[in-house]
Amino acid sequence: MKPHLKSSVLTLVEREVSQHEISRKTGVDRKTIRKLARAVCLALAGGESNSPTPATGSESLAGQIPPPRPPAGEAGGAAVYRPKLPAHARSGCEAHREWIQAQVHLGRNATAIYQELVDRFGFTRRYNSVKRFCRTLRRREPEQFDRLEFLPGEEAQVDYGEGAPTLHPGSGRYRKPRLFVMTLRYSRRSYRQVVWKSSSEVWARLHEQAFRYFGGCPQYVVLDNLKEGVITPDIYEPQLNRLYGAMLAHYGVVADPARVRDPNRKGTVESAIQHTQATALKGKRFESLEAQNAHLLHWEEKWAALRIHGRAKRQVEEMFQEERAQLKALPLEGMRYFEEGTRTVGDDTTIQVGNAWYAARPAPIGSEVLIRRYEQEIEIRDLRTLELIRRHPLAARKGEVKLPDAERVFNPSRQTHQILARAGKLGPKTDELCRALFAKRGREAQKSMWGIVGLGARYPASILELAAAAALARQIRSYKAVRAIADQLLSAAITRLDAQQPELALLVDGASPLTQQHELIRPSTEYAEFFNRSTGSQAPLEPSGDTQP
Repeated sequence: MKPHLKSSVLTLVEREVSQHEISRKTGVDRKTIRKLARAVCLALAGGESNSPTPATGSESLAGQIPPPRPPAGEAGGAAVYRPKLPAHARSGCEAHREWIQAQVHLGRNATAIYQELVDRFGFTRRYNSVKRFCRTLRRREPEQFDRLEFLPGEEAQVDYGEGAPTLHPGSGRYRKPRLFVMTLRYSRRSYRQVVWKSSSEVWARLHEQAFRYFGGCPQYVVLDNLKEGVITPDIYEPQLNRLYGAMLAHYGVVADPARVRDPNRKGTVESAIQHTQATALKGKRFESLEAQNAHLLHWEEKWAALRIHGRAKRQVEEMFQEERAQLKALPLEGMRYFEEGTRTVGDDTTIQVGNAWYAARPAPIGSEVLIRRYEQEIEIRDLRTLELIRRHPLAARKGEVKLPDAERVFNPSRQTHQILARAGKLGPKTDELCRALFAKRGREAQKSMWGIVGLGARYPASILELAAAAALARQIRSYKAVRAIADQLLSAAITRLDAQQPELALLVDGASPLTQQHELIRPSTEYAEFFNRSTGSQAPLEPSGDTQP
């Protein structure tokens, strides 16, 4: 700024002209005027300033500004003079600070406050003055966060993120897989792996692989409320996914789901995901998941584990070696994974799983039970308490029934009477066969009995009766065997019919001409008499002349 312009600004400042008016007269920006006014105040108070003010600048400028007057009551101004902030340097809203502050706390905006200041207090300043004043009142102090400290082996945090673009084997395009990260809270050592899809079993297997990578288990795991881990979020009693809960119980680890929309509880793993994405995976592409997982493992062991942690000021690998000794020992066997479902106990006390049936006693008939299907066996549990009811090895063949003879139910039910009633309508042999099946196998035979009576819609009753008689003679008690016998009998009957009536085949082929005289064709007078009797007509109906009596 030129000296004459600065001198003009300082003179107007000393005369207590408003900054807005000084800016209008001199064309100097208000921020510069405010800076010079602050420098004048510091110079008058005896402070130091870096700006060329009358106290620190040239004597020519100092001569143009009248010296400050000593305060009243002090002889010759011997005391140190500390003037207050000039009125022109204070906001015009300062006189109404308490009222404006109360309005800001109520959430009112600057426009409403300005309008009410004018109406109630006769405010003469402009709206921008109120807006700037309200902005200073709305400044908030930064939010306080308490940094938690944890013991070695106490906590691990897990979460999903996005990996680097990878060639998808199905579509041939580059897609971002899911990035699983587990971080030990004390040492910040992490396990990372990318997968294409997630499920409750995939989520549990990733935990298991992380535990084996670290060589032990923490006391508890902090996770987000995703469905693979938490079915129903709750701060006190969250409902975990049963497969995930069984895996944690197998390894002796407790789940500690974070609050909903509270990522700060697991800020360590959030930072680990960001660090991985920004450093290890930024700008990279991979041709397979295996290549990306190998790159992540190499990066963790060579770079991430050897880094000096910013806050702890220690090497991550060094802290991990301390923590490893505090981790829980791994069990000798890994987790046995299973598929869950619900089934209803039938009136024969069995449940159907796949293409086989299994005994469910002592579960009552009609109740729902929980089934867990493992690789080699099946478990039946109570749906509410998860208490084990029965355990069976998986059926080796389709249609197998694992029901001991001592547990078979032989008293007929309503369904049994319905089946026997339909079998009696088909014929005595069919009814006898169904009764023999029920007498030998009990209610469990009702599935075979339903199949046998259902054959009545596919085969003539005579064929089904012959098949039932043959099954009784051979002591066959299988629906499939009865159906096979019925197929053989029907095929043989069709073959005999074709051999005994060759002229029928000629009629079908169209070789025989149509005729009105044949031993099987009755005379027209008989048809006329039948018509008259049916209609009650008195007049006889004359036969047509083209048919001979």
